[in-house]
Amino acid sequence: MAALRCELFPADLDEAVRFYVDVLDFILDRDERSSTSPYVALRRGSVRIGLARRDDAAAARASRRPPTGVELVLEVADLRAAHERVVAAGWPVDEPLTQRPWGLVDFRVLDPAGYYWRITTA
Repeated sequence: MAALRCELFPADLDEAVRFYVDVLDFILDRDERSSTSPYVALRRGSVRIGLARRDDAAAARASRRPPTGVELVLEVADLRAAHERVVAAGWPVDEPLTQRPWGLVDFRVLDPAGYYWRITTA
């Protein structure tokens, strides 16, 4: 068995938690925002995301920024419901629902820290 967990490094954990919980429907599993090393664990089905606050020091920013060319993909059972949730939350959709040449339908959003998400059918 294998599993994948993403560790993301936003500057604002509160804003990131609001996005992942309110917009993308993740569940807050662990909340250590008030600790000396702030960290949050989120889950949606078997998808797990860890959020650690990015330090504002220049070296930390350079090493923890979203890299160019990375696309995180979230497969959902009900794509239209996921899209409606994003729109209802008032979150900007970067690319609308689109039928892709490879046969899937998806839409794309950026999280508050600039991570690029493709939300698609399973």
